[in-house]
Amino acid sequence: MKIDVFLDVKTTLGEGPLWDVDQQRFYFIDSMDGRVFRCTERGTELRAWDVPGKIGSMALRKDGDGAIVSLQNGFYTLDFKTGDCDLIHDPEPGKTANRINDGKVDRRGRFFAGSMDTMEEGPNGALYRLDPDFTVTKVESDIIVSNGPCFSPDDKTFYFADSWSGVIWAYDYDVETGSLSNRRDFVEVDRSDEGAADGGTVDSEGCLWNANVYAGRIYRWRPDGSVDRVIDMPVRKVTSVMFGGPNLDVLYVTSMAKPPLPRFPGDGVMRGSVFAVTGLGVTGVPEPRFGA
Repeated sequence: MKIDVFLDVKTTLGEGPLWDVDQQRFYFIDSMDGRVFRCTERGTELRAWDVPGKIGSMALRKDGDGAIVSLQNGFYTLDFKTGDCDLIHDPEPGKTANRINDGKVDRRGRFFAGSMDTMEEGPNGALYRLDPDFTVTKVESDIIVSNGPCFSPDDKTFYFADSWSGVIWAYDYDVETGSLSNRRDFVEVDRSDEGAADGGTVDSEGCLWNANVYAGRIYRWRPDGSVDRVIDMPVRKVTSVMFGGPNLDVLYVTSMAKPPLPRFPGDGVMRGSVFAVTGLGVTGVPEPRFGA
């Protein structure tokens, strides 16, 4: 196994790594600075789009050259050709202390993204489902910080975390209707050194990978909830993970250059970098696009 700096971009809050198998391009975001980035597998041809606000996550669209982005005040479309960003729906009007955070698309083209309390204190957030017809449905409530949504390769399990609960949950998932049921504790997250569950992904063997932010670790859990491996990263503020590259065997890891609140730890010169972990002997699964 080898850990390299893939891009030294010093993102204030790097998040949302996304590998697109169609374009063979890597995307990620800077949540605090409101930017979407794209580059090749070698880190070349880097370009960026500004969005009108803090961004929590993104999903590429099946139709057209663009994406769905979750911003502080709702779901938007982003046109890569023009840079235009248009509001679809604000599910939390009046909740000015909230913003929409992490999100993922299921294999029927639905986008699941949850909101968070920006002070990371109160259960003021919720989890939403954005359907291809732009209908928005609340599917979970009373969340402090929504993070790590992802789906098992067989479409039967949905994983999701409220970062400060100390637990990653598993739900039964009905891919035909997009509904969740039977929430249960999947794993307890080690919080002994202030770490918390952040962004996650699944691999082709059905194992769950998750970034343990503020503790500088990446975990891989088997479907039965047992720990398979732990990777110690060069920085503590790792934020999310995603497999990519032509063979889907590179684990991309985002990080943050500045903590969002003073109580969180700092990092060294590699803070805010995107890392590439190779030699894991594991492959990911293609990330779906939004739309029918």
